This record gives sequence, structure tokens and C-alpha cells, in this order.
Amino acid sequence: MQYKKLGTTGLDISPICIGCMGFGEPSRAYPSWSLDEESSRTLIRHAVEAGINFFDTANMYSNGGSEEIVGKALKEFTNRDSVVIATKVASATHDGPNAIGLSRKSIMREIDRSLTRLGTDYVDLYQIHRRDQLTPWEETLEALHDLVKMGKVRYLGASSMKAWEFSKALHLQKENGWSRFVSLQDTYNLVTREEEREMLPLCTDEGVQTLVYSPLARGVLARPWGSTTARSESEAAAGYKDTTNAASDQKIVEAVSAIAKERGVSQAVIALAWLRSKAVVAAPILGALKAGHIDDAVATLSVNLTPDEIATLEAPYTPRMDYQGVSDPAMLARAIQATTGFKISA
Repeated sequence: MQYKKLGTTGLDISPICIGCMGFGEPSRAYPSWSLDEESSRTLIRHAVEAGINFFDTANMYSNGGSEEIVGKALKEFTNRDSVVIATKVASATHDGPNAIGLSRKSIMREIDRSLTRLGTDYVDLYQIHRRDQLTPWEETLEALHDLVKMGKVRYLGASSMKAWEFSKALHLQKENGWSRFVSLQDTYNLVTREEEREMLPLCTDEGVQTLVYSPLARGVLARPWGSTTARSESEAAAGYKDTTNAASDQKIVEAVSAIAKERGVSQAVIALAWLRSKAVVAAPILGALKAGHIDDAVATLSVNLTPDEIATLEAPYTPRMDYQGVSDPAMLARAIQATTGFKISA
């Protein structure tokens, strides 16, 4: 494993990040397709043995169950000083007022709860899961800065917002001398490239690297066109928006398949190799549910696509309405209630 620096920081990360949303007892609500603790531990150990040191979770995954499993497993399988633990804040983990968002009250409460579940006294990368439009940026950003100064957080990251919102946050952090966002999580893959319009150029200019969630478009790029999985079916039933439905997407998946066959690798390897060709991408966040998913990601590190192959993969893309996650507070509240059962107010 060849490690790299995250953006302009001195933090060493593996070029693959394990997304831990799928680790947690299914009985603890969201997501319903998650793995139990024993199965999760097996995959975490497999990742560690492959040299992966970067793990991303969130306070809301399995109502905190993911953080508990990840924390215990990493303590057993690796050295805390070598591993990079990332978690997120903004979503609800309980009922009632102040259960959602990025107020100082919520941030200070949730970091302590996350640290307890993770079994550590600091988080390497603390990320805002979604922008809270009902709380002033200044309140959120100063509270996050205070966590860094307290020693509870080493670095700050953001996720899923408009480019102008992220630009404003970076400006306020610089203007006030607050700790800066060093990374941005966004949706970016061969069939979802709208971030190339504004967000990725902004990140490149500001020296911020991205951590890509849904790097395989929830598996669409990793399997024959039109096929489904238990996860994709459950997400469709839950009302998740399918962003991979443009007329060009089938051509893209078929191009991925053709290059994969020529090289004798899986479709996932080719789709992830395309992301590796983008300097702004620090690492894909791999939602691994099988050991083979991790093996494919590691295999990608030895695959360098040619300019012609990259052009072939990119040529069919058709621009469509951008998709940057749920940012409207009322929509976010409804989405969280639907997945967790918590009764919250936006």
C-alpha cells in the first residue's frame, strides 16, 4: 500500500477509504441492509491486512452502531496512531428539538457521543454530514474550530453542498483564523459528473481534496446494465433518487465493461481507476459488503488507464440536473425520519 497526504495536510491516508455505513446491526434501523458485528469485523480486518488505514463512518449509521463496531474492531486489529478515523455530524441520533443540525449545542454533544462509541479520545477527520441552513455558518465553523483546539478533532471536513456555500465557509474560516476544511465528500463517478462544473474546480483552487462517496454509483458501474442488488432494491423502495438514469448511462456502463474485459479485471476496478486519474480525488469511499469489494479496490492501485481509455469512458456522458445530496432542512428532516424513525424538527 502506497500512502498519500490528504490535500495540503501532513496526514497520511491510504488511497482507499472504507465506508462504514454498512457496518451495524440491521435491527438498529438505518440502513436495513447493513452487516452484523461479526461480518463487519471480518471485513474491517481484511481491509487492515490489505494496508488500508482510512475508515469513514457517521453518528447516524445504525443509530451509532457503526461507530461502536468500527471503534472496537480497529482497537483490536491495528494501532490507533496508524489508523485514520473519520466520522460525521449533523444527522439525528435521538428524538426531539436540537436533535438535528450543526448548532454549537449539537456539535459539542455529538462529538462526545461519537468519541465514546468509537472508544477513542480524538477523531482524525470530523465532517459535517450536510449543511445546516438554519444555523449561521459562523456558529457552526467556530464550534468546529473549538473542537480542534480542544484536541478532540485533528482535521475538519465537509460534505454535499453547493460550491458557493463551500466557498463562503472557506472564506469565513480564513477571515476568522478558524481551522479549515481540508476535505470535501461528494458524489462523483462516471455517471454523475456534475461536480466538474463548479465544486471540483473550487476544491482544486483551494487545495482541498475530495473523498468520493458512491464511487460506483451504488453498484451500477460494477455490474451489467439493468441488474440489481438487494441494496439497490431496498433503496429504491425507500424512495432514494436514482441519479443514474440518463440515456447515456448504459453506454458508459458498457464502455466500462468492454475495457474491463480487455484488461481482464472487474468493472469496479476500471470505474475506480478512472477516479484515480483525477488529482482532486484523495480516495473513493468504498462501501464494502464483501471481501471481494476490498480486493477490487486494492487491485485498482496497479491499474493506470490510458488517455484513450479515459476518453472512451467519458465520451458518452450527458449533463443532467446536478445532485449534491439533500440540503433543504425540511427535506433532510423528512429523510432522516423515514430512515431512522426519529421524530425531529427541521
